[in-house]
Amino acid sequence: MTGAIDIDQACAKAVAVRTGAQVFETLDQGLASGTFDAVLVLLPHHLHEDATIAAFNAGQHVFLEKPMAPTVDACSRILDAASRAGRVFMVGENAQYWPEITLAQQLLNEGAIGDVVTVRAWHCLPPMSEFLEGNAPWRLSRAHAGGGVAIDAGSHWLRPLRRWLGELVEVVAVTGRPYPAMEGESMVRALCRFETDVVASFDVVLPPGPGFAPVPVFQITGTTGEIVIELGGRVRVYDGSDPGGVVAGHGSYLQSFVDQFAAFEAAVLDGVQPAVSPEYSVGELRGALAMYRSAESRMWEPVW
Repeated sequence: MTGAIDIDQACAKAVAVRTGAQVFETLDQGLASGTFDAVLVLLPHHLHEDATIAAFNAGQHVFLEKPMAPTVDACSRILDAASRAGRVFMVGENAQYWPEITLAQQLLNEGAIGDVVTVRAWHCLPPMSEFLEGNAPWRLSRAHAGGGVAIDAGSHWLRPLRRWLGELVEVVAVTGRPYPAMEGESMVRALCRFETDVVASFDVVLPPGPGFAPVPVFQITGTTGEIVIELGGRVRVYDGSDPGGVVAGHGSYLQSFVDQFAAFEAAVLDGVQPAVSPEYSVGELRGALAMYRSAESRMWEPVW
């Protein structure tokens, strides 16, 4: 049995038409029905804690969209509830499952470009109506989102850096608001130092205009070459063998969502542990919060 739960009943009914779900107006109603065993929490960030803990208290498995919550304290309370419930808990971060990110990891493990010297992460896309539509989209609210692009879209670019370079230990950052409709920052530029002592640049920008250049989303510089992940997902290796680089493969952003939910299903149905623990996902939140502190102090800030 599938349930579609939304205070906007038109939205819930639209999902029900496509999935055959039973419609509920509140999570409490859905949980009381006892007709399903897992809950996907797809809500504004400030609502994550209450909804997730309620689902655990009802004995449900939970898939929670990133970030786990807007504060580390809220994350701790959610993790405590998950521990008490003893159910599957997975925090959605589809960057963990990007095929091109995984391919880059394999290339690094194989020594394709020697030792990593530095990495550049770049995300610059104009506002997308799918995420910022309506008269008062919640992502524009600092209170609802917990911040701006660093805490939201930025996690997709910080997770690969953590996969490749180890844990983030300190940052220095500046923020700005080029997209004035967003209360939080719509630009963050940061230098990030990792436990491997590699320093990466991290740029996430929500520009006000429609034009943008197809700049690579990641550029990994090593001692013997570079790995470049292009905007469309193509992975090129520049090792000196071809001035244009050698295409090592082509990923798919949308495939990462398919693989992410398949991992959750495998955890619930077959007991297969997800690639990373829910505790690991707090790392992106800690990184974003450190960037906010650095933007205020104008100094390097530790990640804690």
